[in-house]
Amino acid sequence: MLAFSNPVGSGTLWFHNLTTAEGTPVAYDPQARAFLPMPPFCANREVIGCNWIAPEEGAFCRSCAMTALAPDPEIPNAISNWAETEAAKRWVLDNLGRWHWFRPEDPGTRPVFHMLADGHTLAAMGHGNGVVTISVSEADPVVRVTRREALDEPYRTMIGHMRHEIAHMLWWRLSLREDFLQAFRVMFGDERVDYTAALQRHYQQGAPQDWELFYLTSYASAHPHEDWAETTAHLLHLTDITDSFVATGLSSPELPHHSWDPYSEPDSVLLINVATTLATRVNHINRSMGLSDVYPFVLSETGRRKLAFVHDWLRRGAQGR
Repeated sequence: MLAFSNPVGSGTLWFHNLTTAEGTPVAYDPQARAFLPMPPFCANREVIGCNWIAPEEGAFCRSCAMTALAPDPEIPNAISNWAETEAAKRWVLDNLGRWHWFRPEDPGTRPVFHMLADGHTLAAMGHGNGVVTISVSEADPVVRVTRREALDEPYRTMIGHMRHEIAHMLWWRLSLREDFLQAFRVMFGDERVDYTAALQRHYQQGAPQDWELFYLTSYASAHPHEDWAETTAHLLHLTDITDSFVATGLSSPELPHHSWDPYSEPDSVLLINVATTLATRVNHINRSMGLSDVYPFVLSETGRRKLAFVHDWLRRGAQGR
């Protein structure tokens, strides 16, 4: 994620800012990729702290307009959890916008989001026919850590959920191309294998003993759809870790040059090599504070090839190149 200039003074603005350090209200324009000091602001600004601009007074911003179903405000903590979930959505949409996904120049379908809070029943997350369903309850760190430990996962965040579920929607978009489907099946396998049965087998029997040689996560081994979603999420993780590293002015001998833009890099192997090296170094910094690794994964050669495949298609897919 980029760091942004203050439009009314000195200093830096960060992606979630609603005001400058001096208290001037600002909002983010995702088309210009810059902060502006004037309305119209998103209609959800006072409701959930959305900091994007709107096309007109009283309207929703580009991101909030994609949310067709909001959580029941009567459920405890639903609004605060929804606010954090929408913030994660804005972050991921802006990442994907660097490759032209879901911007005005993208001629394809936009995702529709259903944001649900856990009431008497748990809200299941998933994607179907362009609709992304997200449980906002996982914005609660206690809920999220409890589920992460129950599933024996090394990583679980709202941005991670957004990247994974939107990845399913991206596959749905790309699957309209016959050339994509043929290439996908060579790399990931045949997605027409029974999905429900595959997930049941995964949860009953677990991942194959040697899953680390072929997949980025154990869950990716369950089905080609999940392998794609996990790999796509990881490509977004690694690209954005690298972009944030550069944006904050940090340097490393692996960087091609000081103003390098990872989202503009056409060489998948170069991007992945730089990203994994930087992630390893940031992991080491986190350990100095007793914190978890920011990227707690090891990439196999097969995993790297899958990441390169996804990178190639995401860079050209939105505009059909």
